[in-house]
Amino acid sequence: MSSLTNHLPTPEFINKQPVFEELMGRLQNEKILAIDTEANSLFAYQEQVCLIQISTNTTDYIVDPLPLDDLISLGKIFKNSEIEKVFHASEYDVLIMHDDFDFEFNNLFDTMLAAQILGWEKLGLDTLLEEIVGIKVNKKHQRANWGKRPLPNDMLQYAQMDTHYLIKIRQALAAELEEKNFTSIAAEDFKRACQVHRQPKEENIASCWRINGARKLPPQKAAVLAKLCDYREDVAKKRNLPVFKVLSAKTLLLLAEESPTSINRLQKLNLPGGKALQRHAEGLVSAIQDGLASKPELPPRKQRLDDSYLAREKALRNWRKIKAQKMNVNSAVVLPRDIMYSLISNNPKNKAELASLLKDVPWRLERFGDDILSILLKIV
Repeated sequence: MSSLTNHLPTPEFINKQPVFEELMGRLQNEKILAIDTEANSLFAYQEQVCLIQISTNTTDYIVDPLPLDDLISLGKIFKNSEIEKVFHASEYDVLIMHDDFDFEFNNLFDTMLAAQILGWEKLGLDTLLEEIVGIKVNKKHQRANWGKRPLPNDMLQYAQMDTHYLIKIRQALAAELEEKNFTSIAAEDFKRACQVHRQPKEENIASCWRINGARKLPPQKAAVLAKLCDYREDVAKKRNLPVFKVLSAKTLLLLAEESPTSINRLQKLNLPGGKALQRHAEGLVSAIQDGLASKPELPPRKQRLDDSYLAREKALRNWRKIKAQKMNVNSAVVLPRDIMYSLISNNPKNKAELASLLKDVPWRLERFGDDILSILLKIV
């Protein structure tokens, strides 16, 4: 078993616009490209793409977007349906590149989705590298700050590894998909992966209610927590830091519970946070005082789901689980979670309504449509 690796060819590092444009001109003639990104989400308030790794069958490139004037020509490649783009776990890459550069995607192959469809228990790229290529990856740069410059060679090599073998992995998984007659279901999942999917968030819910334990606070202490969260958000934004690097959610909750109204009282509390608590003591006490003087906060009410909805949810979840076990695949392969809940919410009454809801997954519609409709029609 090899380890990460001194035998990789040196990647071409691209950080000048003319060189970037020349590369994009060459890549337009490729039929397949492996793609990955590195971002600074653990080190910035507003994360951004800090590297874009691109591999062909022969060469690895690492594009530094930070000094480049624009990446429009790369966007044209991503949108080009004649060029296949191979990702591993594409959802985050598609989302962040859409946010940063307004990129759109066509013709995508996701090796994580392929492995999921094939029933792999572990879906990480490190697993695929080890099982298919025989390479064991050192993860020491997994949580590195990709926004710092200059980047040392070992970090660049780590980034290069994410795409260097990806086309080879793609070929192995594609062959297995073909062998197991899963090519059609993979194709519709890859097409869905080209779209930007954001995790649904509760609308108009203050960030304080997403902290574990917040709903157990008395209403006035909840108001204090809301002000503390506002303070943390303001500091994080001004200093361009993730909010957790200002103060932890646990520390904010404990501060709300104790609600010290003076710096002296705050400093006497044995709370996690250390120097950060001392540094922000004045601002925290001011936020606590504002919270105590504010209108009490009650947790937002969760929408009550009717019995019919819950029955549909239970029936479809059980059916999906049993079907997945028979096919020896993950439940999401039978019916993706977002589509399952769309069916539960909209409750189609006939084949036309079902077909409309399943228009993006025609393989599932053809194979499972009758089963799904039969299950739903049995529930009053």
